[in-house]
Amino acid sequence: MAFFLQICERMEKIIITIDGWSSCGKSTLAKQLARELHYVYIDSGAMYRAITLYFLRNHIDWTNEEAVAHALEAIKLVFMTNHKNGQTEMYLNGENVEYVIRDLVIAEKVSEVAAIKAVRAFAVARQQEMGSRKGIVMDGRDIGTTVFPSAELKIFMTADEDVRVKRRFRELYEKNPNITLEEVKHNLSMRDYIDSHREISPLRKADDAIVLDNSHLTMPQQLDIAKKWVSERMK
Repeated sequence: MAFFLQICERMEKIIITIDGWSSCGKSTLAKQLARELHYVYIDSGAMYRAITLYFLRNHIDWTNEEAVAHALEAIKLVFMTNHKNGQTEMYLNGENVEYVIRDLVIAEKVSEVAAIKAVRAFAVARQQEMGSRKGIVMDGRDIGTTVFPSAELKIFMTADEDVRVKRRFRELYEKNPNITLEEVKHNLSMRDYIDSHREISPLRKADDAIVLDNSHLTMPQQLDIAKKWVSERMK
């Protein structure tokens, strides 16, 4: 790790985008890469989840363009580092909502909210501001195609559906032991469909993205692969 970091620190900083399907481990890999590179990690999905939380809490009718526009004016999103665990966490109007936004209730609605043109424009503008100085790793659905189409390294993550369902189930079961595998599979299928069929910035692989199928990879193995790609791009 030290040798890899020494090489990277001598190189000009780049932008790394990680797109892909739900529960492929995009955030895990993005956090690992950011930590190894001493880059800033930006969880674009957390931004859409926080917006969804605000809409639900304030009973915003997101089919109403005027209501959405008015609500977005009242939303302030900030990533702050939790110095106890070293992770960046999502703050909505000054409140740490990192754990609230991971609830299944948010997961069931976030794809609908993220498909709204005004919401995407709002989030993308802020994401581009965050990446203006480079040295970032950002994961999401349209980061390599819409947010940073000129990023130096684009990774598109995928995995078998059964593998993704089991991963998501294990993650949610810790918070809600009453959840069923069928519920998780339904939610995942619904999100995949909405993400890939929405009119604005649908989920798709950028032409110059490298595919990383981690169906049968361990986390250390996928990190090693990604680090190799980073080194190649930096050279």
